[in-house]
Amino acid sequence: MTEDKNGTHDKPLDKMTVTELREIAKEIPDITGVHGMKKAELLEAVREAKGIKAEAPKRAAAKTKAKAVMSVQELKAAIKQLRSQREQALAENNKKMAKIYRRRISRLKKKTRQAA
Repeated sequence: MTEDKNGTHDKPLDKMTVTELREIAKEIPDITGVHGMKKAELLEAVREAKGIKAEAPKRAAAKTKAKAVMSVQELKAAIKQLRSQREQALAENNKKMAKIYRRRISRLKKKTRQAA
């Protein structure tokens, strides 16, 4: 396992495997049902038992700042606009642009489902 002679772990909890986390959780008497737990559950239980606060991933914070989050209403307005543009493209017999608009509409629909 990843223990030093002093019994301290040289890896952060996030980087440990499930088996390593189970070994740590077995040593803590407050945690029961270790073998039935998944990695996320083990991490949470060990952190709670040891009083360690979970840190938010740095990547997720950077992504939310970089992308502007649109509300469902804004997304639906954008879909409506794209539909009218698609209808125009179909009327002009521009199948390439109609296909592009269809894909954009599809992506925005997925975003509305995720936002709801």
